[in-house]
Amino acid sequence: MQMFLRTLAPSTKTIACRTRGNCLRCYATASSLDPRDIRNIALLAHIDSGKTTLTESILHASSYLTAPGSVDTGSTTTDFLPAERERGITIQSASIPVHWKRWTFNLIDTPGHADFGMEVESASRVIDGAVVLLDAVEGVEGQTKGVWRQLDRHSVPTRMIFLNKLDRTGASFNSSLLSMLNHRLHPKPAVLTLPIASFDPQKYDTAEPGIEGIVDLVNWEVWRWKPSNESTYAAAESVSRSPLPLTEEALSTTFESSTKSHPMIAELLPARMALIHTLCDSSPELMDALLELPDKPSPYLMIPKEKLMSALRQLTLDRTILPIVCGAALKHVGTEILLNYVGELLASPFDVTVRDPKDLVAGARKNAIQKREQLQVLAWKVSWDKRKGWMTFVRVYSGTLNAQSSLINTTNRQKERVSKVMLFYASQPEEVEALSFGGVGVILGLKHTRTGDTLTSMSWNESDAPSTLRSITPPPSVISASVVPHSRSDVEPVQEALQSLARTDPSLRVTEDVQEGQTLVHGLGALHLEIVEGRLKDEWGVKLQFGKRRVTYRENFRNEDPDGVTKESRWERDVGGKHMGASITMTVRALHEDATDPFHHQFVETWGGNSVTIRDKAGELIALPSPDSSGFDNLKFPSTSVVASLLQGISSGLTSSPHTLLPLSYLNITISSFSLDQGSPPSALTAAAAGILRTILMDAGAGRIMEPFVRVKVDVGDETLGKVVKDLTEHGGEIQDLGSGMITDDNEVGPYSQDGLYIPPKWLTPSSSGTRGSEVTASIKRSIHAVAPLARMLDYSSRLRAVSGGQAVFEMSNAGFRSVGEARRIEILKDIGRL
Repeated sequence: MQMFLRTLAPSTKTIACRTRGNCLRCYATASSLDPRDIRNIALLAHIDSGKTTLTESILHASSYLTAPGSVDTGSTTTDFLPAERERGITIQSASIPVHWKRWTFNLIDTPGHADFGMEVESASRVIDGAVVLLDAVEGVEGQTKGVWRQLDRHSVPTRMIFLNKLDRTGASFNSSLLSMLNHRLHPKPAVLTLPIASFDPQKYDTAEPGIEGIVDLVNWEVWRWKPSNESTYAAAESVSRSPLPLTEEALSTTFESSTKSHPMIAELLPARMALIHTLCDSSPELMDALLELPDKPSPYLMIPKEKLMSALRQLTLDRTILPIVCGAALKHVGTEILLNYVGELLASPFDVTVRDPKDLVAGARKNAIQKREQLQVLAWKVSWDKRKGWMTFVRVYSGTLNAQSSLINTTNRQKERVSKVMLFYASQPEEVEALSFGGVGVILGLKHTRTGDTLTSMSWNESDAPSTLRSITPPPSVISASVVPHSRSDVEPVQEALQSLARTDPSLRVTEDVQEGQTLVHGLGALHLEIVEGRLKDEWGVKLQFGKRRVTYRENFRNEDPDGVTKESRWERDVGGKHMGASITMTVRALHEDATDPFHHQFVETWGGNSVTIRDKAGELIALPSPDSSGFDNLKFPSTSVVASLLQGISSGLTSSPHTLLPLSYLNITISSFSLDQGSPPSALTAAAAGILRTILMDAGAGRIMEPFVRVKVDVGDETLGKVVKDLTEHGGEIQDLGSGMITDDNEVGPYSQDGLYIPPKWLTPSSSGTRGSEVTASIKRSIHAVAPLARMLDYSSRLRAVSGGQAVFEMSNAGFRSVGEARRIEILKDIGRL
């Protein structure tokens, strides 16, 4: 099979590669790659923003695919699970190496649905750059802000925006950029490319949608795509690029037609000047270079592009600016330009060896990857394959990972043996001998490693523990369901399948309800559990069904005294004729729900929304993760240590309220002192901590019940608007807005200023502004923004279909937990059988 490599040079070259299949061997990453040329990146966005379509376009542009697949036909490379192809959504992240010019991109395509946020969480932990897609029709959406917060949480150093779907009716560059400012993504968005809707100026007057070209403001050239007539998903028949004139006089004749001047001409120089001004504000070197140029011709046209690119890269690395490029992934417009800027601007592993002290657990920072020859590997994803067994996706933070080598898991102190090292092209493996510094690949043969574990080749030494990289914490679950095997003989296979699936998906928790004698699965949403049920049946072949979905309620601490409740307690028992005793001083306070509380720290999520701190001998408060989390340092605190035993008791006490049996959240627990009687085992501290915490909670009285809420956006016609609003309010929803689309989070303080920024005019994307010079007909669609209890929205899809006649669409995102009133409290307690 022949594969032809395209270039966009004026004279097109054709290179034949004679192999079978998809030419995987041509793309095997050599272990000697220069880390400066590696880009570990992910595509992130709200659902249906075009991530998988862009991935297909990238694979085609890089000549990995001779013909791109499509989501609609279920033929994409990275969506290979049957459920993904059936539903047309991405469920799990997929990694694939992409070779472009001198660079190697380890590209991760991630899900956009909030129910699969764990996949985004794990990918965000190991990337150095992110391309965040925006639908040019919708602008910033709910999950856009969700993934942006995940990138902030993991300190991803470099990011850029790809403004997608500019070929659609209603696409607006102007509105999309304003939405970035309104939702506070970044105060300095820098527009690097401008779309050309059509090279025929008359189509700007008739407001026709489309995108036929792109102006690159940095390289000062114009790209033109001639669409193919083969199919909707076919690449352009031809692509041409040509430099723009370097004088204002010559620029005025660009795109000249026989009828009239093109409206884009007057916009090009002001857009480039605004970009250069933005860069000069933070780059004295670029300002000096600009001032050294003569006034004629324009210094803004004569400044070398190398100097512009150098300033752009440095300011992108510093996160001073947010680069914006545009295109239409479905038509393969702008993909090559995006790849060029990803290579030029986003960080390499060499730029961010250890990006932040938070990347290492407490006590290990002094050992932080001081030598690149010392192997340090982070497992960011674990998967299962019927033929290959357990597959561990890793990133090499230092050293070289070789096949047939022995490793030590520094998280759980287990020895592992690497049987094979592979690169994965979505679902297609390619074996390699090694992965070098900065590489992303897959290890076969690991038995004890889970998501977030650190692996090293260092020998185990109690006195000199190797450094452990910061782990990956799954988002808290918000919904659960009972697991019902079809027969008694299915019980054991179902349990084994559940444990295996939970290893591949850390956001899935499996617990036992002792009171009701049921196995419960906990997930991130109704769709998440629906997919889990299907995977258990299809991939593991077990016979089961899930019971009624139930949301996860929580209880907080009743006492609102800022000093909390302090209790000094003594615990004593005689077991088998031996005396056991422990003393603990514990303070419990209410933890505020926002991150401004001084007791909020990076380990809060590992405790289910609680904060646990221990006061050391110097009087300093030390925050520690839950001993049940993968981020807990088992090297420093083995399971038999007094600290691990103490924390295990606190963890046990938090799982069940003495009043409602619900999990506890928003508590701050501080251990001021603790001691263990001579001869007593550390397990005495476990019992003591759980007992003291339970006593404090009993004395304080029942706290408020907290219920998970969701943000809901419904797009509906005017004719059924009233019915949809009525249904939402009747089910506990609070209407926040009708039609503006500018709802922000409660903690947002207002939009970023537009002063000094280039804001493209509305007519730049003509279909969004209507016919120039005429009135625009109002849209018959309205957007309803609301917040509602998750428990009352589990069947919203069928309810909305009924009240709107199937003419409305909706999307949901997590809005956290909220306290409920007395009436709702009684209703919840009755529902869960606690009243």
